[in-house]
Amino acid sequence: MALSVIKFSSEDCGICHKMSFYDKKVASELNLEFIDVKMQDTATYRKYRHILLGLYPDKSQMGWPTYVICDHLEDELKIFGEVKGGHAKGEFRSRLQALLDGIEATQN
Repeated sequence: MALSVIKFSSEDCGICHKMSFYDKKVASELNLEFIDVKMQDTATYRKYRHILLGLYPDKSQMGWPTYVICDHLEDELKIFGEVKGGHAKGEFRSRLQALLDGIEATQN
């Protein structure tokens, strides 16, 4: 199963910007496709907003940034979890890995 991590962020968010120095690299190292969705990028946001609004209809409970781990982006979407807010590189990696470990455990 090919999994993706979708980053929902804002160009105006300092934490989002800080994490951009390593989030894509960490996702790649964990064999996740990385999709960067900036709220200001109207075309990209329109393509993925159904995912974000399905989790946070009014966006009030989302973190900045919010990373959603899912599969089948073009077909039937399945969301496995999310990581919200800013984290140091090691903690971000640990949180993504914990989600992946949980997904693997349920698949076996």
